[in-house]
Amino acid sequence: MENGAAQPVIVAIDGPSGTGKSSTSKAVAAQLDLSYLDTGAQYRAITWWMVTNGIDIDDPSAIAAVAGKADIVSGTDPANPTITVDGIDVAAAIRTQEVTSKVSAVSAVPDVRARITDLQRSIAAGAKKGIVVEGRDIGTTVLPDADLKIFLTASPEARAARRSGELKGVDVNATREALIKRDTADSSRKTSPLAKADDAAEVDTTELTLAQVIECVITLVEEKRDAT
Repeated sequence: MENGAAQPVIVAIDGPSGTGKSSTSKAVAAQLDLSYLDTGAQYRAITWWMVTNGIDIDDPSAIAAVAGKADIVSGTDPANPTITVDGIDVAAAIRTQEVTSKVSAVSAVPDVRARITDLQRSIAAGAKKGIVVEGRDIGTTVLPDADLKIFLTASPEARAARRSGELKGVDVNATREALIKRDTADSSRKTSPLAKADDAAEVDTTELTLAQVIECVITLVEEKRDAT
């Protein structure tokens, strides 16, 4: 491709937790000068709001009734992705075990998915240089017309080891069980489940270093750009 302004490119990166999705997506966005969106953080943010406001997480109708109330703002700089709810910085608060254990239940409510999907689409549409969007249903539901779709996978053992490394002092076996439980919940939900798009490139990261995964994805993006 000739030098000059590169074509804006929308890259959807899906896959379960522990596949290197966030680290890969941020690095690819930074190296290619694209915006970055962590859609999982948005679902965590609305879950945090529900917990903070005492909404009954076991009652989908109660969740649906307030799905539009939280003001969620995502910063899309890959070097410093931010997220606020009603003006409050929740970047740390949304990573607690309490939020993690409840995010699948909140995410399964169709009203929540509709609200967050609209938010994600508007952010992607507004990204002038293009964007890397990571999540679980981006290529299938949120941005089915993305220029490039990638689905990252890894063995449950590799994913658990990575997650346990991120969460110091956590039992690998317990982490593995929690990951499998969440995958099952997210893959079997009726509304936009975790799934690989038919036209997505699958990258198994089990035996790859993070640098190798990043290199692989950047190559796929550049090939796509050269073909346009």
